[in-house]
Amino acid sequence: MGSQAIEKNREGAEVYHGAALCAEKAVELLAETNMPLGLLPLADIEEVGYNRATGFVWLRQKKALTHTFKQIGRQVSYATEVTAVVEDKKMKRMTGVKSKEMLIWVTLCDMFIDKDDPSKITFKTPTGLGRTFPVSAFGKDDDGKTKAPAAAAATADGEAAAAK
Repeated sequence: MGSQAIEKNREGAEVYHGAALCAEKAVELLAETNMPLGLLPLADIEEVGYNRATGFVWLRQKKALTHTFKQIGRQVSYATEVTAVVEDKKMKRMTGVKSKEMLIWVTLCDMFIDKDDPSKITFKTPTGLGRTFPVSAFGKDDDGKTKAPAAAAATADGEAAAAK
């Protein structure tokens, strides 16, 4: 379903290719929408697209990735294609993102920063169930990748570091 939506929104979209440029554009997109900069810790991003007219964004990476947000102890799986419609402090109608709850993977479809308490971010499933976490848990340096090399080496726990 993601590929069809991407093709539908490709016309008039800003499209970027190349791992370094795409990683930079993904962070710029998060900053522009006032979302935590570590929210999309994707690796080997091949394409980023943003149709400003519709708010539709997509990110394509070489292979699926599972990332652990250590501060909240949650694993999140990112498919090879991640899509969403973005607004200020919101990502709606997301595809390609799942969170592990207990022993099962749960699809996430919406995330937003609370208007009344900007220190909280809520993630919702298609069934309407949601979970709220501190925004600080999704900072860019959550896993040590953006820290100085000595600090990153000291905090690394053997987990393979994904490229920005």
